[in-house]
Amino acid sequence: MIGTIVWLIGLVCAIWCVLDIFKKNISTGGKVIAAVVVLLTSWVGLAVYYFYGRDHLQEWFK
Repeated sequence: MIGTIVWLIGLVCAIWCVLDIFKKNISTGGKVIAAVVVLLTSWVGLAVYYFYGRDHLQEWFK
């Protein structure tokens, strides 16, 4: 039961991150790469994106 709740929270957060990535003014390839990395790295990717990556994404993928 707890595992399912944690998984659902992670899924919602991942979807939020991907939607946020696709709103950024970067190339389509950069959007896809960033979204795939966030999805594949699960909670670590979500944390890195939220605390560091979302402010630097436009610098990385111009």
